[in-house]
Amino acid sequence: MTLNRREFVKSAAGIAAASTAGIAGCMGLASAKTGTLSTRVSDRPGDIDDFESCLVTLSTIRVKPADGDVKSFDAGETEVDLVDLQGDASALVKDAELETGTYEYLQVEVSGTDAKLADGSDATLEVPGSAPLKFEQSFEIRADETTTFTADFTPVKAGNAGKYVLQPVAEEVTVTYESDETAEAETTDSSTAETETTAEPGTTEEGEATTTTSE
Repeated sequence: MTLNRREFVKSAAGIAAASTAGIAGCMGLASAKTGTLSTRVSDRPGDIDDFESCLVTLSTIRVKPADGDVKSFDAGETEVDLVDLQGDASALVKDAELETGTYEYLQVEVSGTDAKLADGSDATLEVPGSAPLKFEQSFEIRADETTTFTADFTPVKAGNAGKYVLQPVAEEVTVTYESDETAEAETTDSSTAETETTAEPGTTEEGEATTTTSE
């Protein structure tokens, strides 16, 4: 097929436009920004002093983007003992990569519980309505940063038959932000410090005992 000059120019322009659109689309995908959501759990004073152990298994984490549908990711059947998570203590449930943006809330789904009271008897520990524990705290996912969402919940006594329910403690939920570079540097420094402080006593060439300590 032979094209005259006008048809050739139009055809070339169409190909260029299509190529530009394709490249722009690829660049759009490549430029999508993500950050890390680190979900942790903790326990604040409720009736936790009644327990010898209070094991809770977490199966799923759900988050709600402000401009999208709920996203879910597997928590790996992570088991935590709330007795060990009092005060400032917390336990990591899951680190997940998410698109940047504002999120309206976070939910934690409990798949199982196993609780024992301080007197050695078993306790019934339930989630109200068997629904995920919902934490009405908005947060952001920022590019190349880690957002740490610490979900706080506690067992609360219900009646006098050894029954307890898990309830979110809204005022104790915390959200913090940290650049990934800072987090990596702090992890490296911590590992170095630990190595220095736990070094075994050694011997110099002269046979004198030496001990490595961190400043």
